[in-house]
This record gives sequence, C-alpha cells and structure tokens, in this order.
Amino acid sequence: MVQFVGAALFVVLLFGAILACLDAGWRAGRRRISRDPDRAFAGQGAVEGAVFALMGLLMAFTFSGAASRFDSRRDLIVQEANAVGTAYLRLDLLPPATQPALRDLFRRYLDARLAYYRIGTSDLQAFKKEEARWMALQGEIWSGAVAASGEGAVPSARMLLVPALNEMIDITTTRAAALRMHPSPAIFGMLGVAVLAGALLAGWGMAASPARSLLHVVGFAVLMTVAVYVILDLEFPRIGFLRVDAFDSLLADVRASMR
Repeated sequence: MVQFVGAALFVVLLFGAILACLDAGWRAGRRRISRDPDRAFAGQGAVEGAVFALMGLLMAFTFSGAASRFDSRRDLIVQEANAVGTAYLRLDLLPPATQPALRDLFRRYLDARLAYYRIGTSDLQAFKKEEARWMALQGEIWSGAVAASGEGAVPSARMLLVPALNEMIDITTTRAAALRMHPSPAIFGMLGVAVLAGALLAGWGMAASPARSLLHVVGFAVLMTVAVYVILDLEFPRIGFLRVDAFDSLLADVRASMR
C-alpha cells in the first residue's frame, strides 16, 4: 500500500510541476509580447527544436531500456522456476533414504524465495531476514545433495544433479543483479529536466494566444506525466502498478508440485 501511495504522489507532483512550467512559460511569453510584440518569438525555433528533440531522445532511450529490462526480469523468473523444478526432479537419482530431507529443504527454500519477493523492500528487516534464510537453505541443499550423490546413488547422479543445483543457485545471483540494474540517476535527472524545460517552452509557444487552451495544457501535462511514469514503473517492476509479480506464480506452481 505504501508503494502505491508513493507512486500516486509522484504522479501528482510531476503533473503539478509540468502545469507550473507551462504556466510560467506562458506568462513569460505574454510579458515578452507586451514589451516587443514584433520580435517576441524571433530566432527561437532552433532552441525549441533542440530541447524537444533531446526530450524525445531521452524518452525513447529510457523507455526502450526499461521495457527490455522488464522483459528480462520476467524471463529470469521462468528460468528460475525451470531450474528449481529440474533440480527437484533429479533428487530421484539419490538413494531413497536421503531424499525426504532434501525434498523438505527444497520446499522450505522455495517458500523463503517466494516470501523474499512478496515482501520486497517495503519491509527491509523482513526482506533481509528472508534473504538470509534462503541463502542458508541453499548451502544446506548443496552440501546435502553432494554428500547424498556419493555411494549408493545412481552412477550418473552427481553428473546430472550437481549442474542442476548449480544453475538453481546461479539464477538467484542473476536475478538479484537484474533487480539492481538501472541506468544512472543522472539519466533520469536529465529526463526530468528535459520534460520540465519542454513544458516551459511549450507554454512560451502558447503565449502567442492571449487565452490558454485547456485541452493543450492538460493534454501535454497528462501525456508527459504518463510517459515518465510508465518508464519508471517498468524500470522498478516491484514498486508501482506495472509489476512482474504475476510471474511469481510460476514459482508457486513449482512449490505446489513438490509432494
């Protein structure tokens, strides 16, 4: 709930800032027209074109990158579900007496992984606690499986099980890195400055008319706000409204299949 409130507050503040810049640009333009009506807008087309081109370039760049990383994070959830499921199935290669304990470790491990992503950073203390829990269970699963794949196991048990476990463990590091992989804050800062500067120049351009068009003002502010919000929402898919949480059901399905 806190995350949704934060996202809504960001939208309201950005929308208000764009409206304020549009208004400031219009007022500045009207003052310039009142002082020098003949040359008020002379020679400004190149500057406006450059600012809007930069704003469009930054939006395209950040949106493309955010959408690509969003898809990659969803793919990694699928990969983890496959890796955990494969490793769990290959426990059948171990001696029957060693399997129940390892299967229980797998169930607890997947419970901890699901809780880890469900909690997210909304409760940092619980988040760290679940992280420590699944990391400890990883170590127990590895040491237990390696020991059990010795004598009494199917001859190919170690050759088949160990790589599957290794992939299951490696994917957690890959997912953690993917969650932390974002453009530099300077890029988001440049995008924000470009959007506000574009709003200022758009307001200046509308100053040629003594009355502002409500449709153009609100339409510009809404479109810019939505565009920036969608970019940030894709970039941080466990905070806002566009989320990868639905794909966590794949891990939940694997957990449900563990008998």
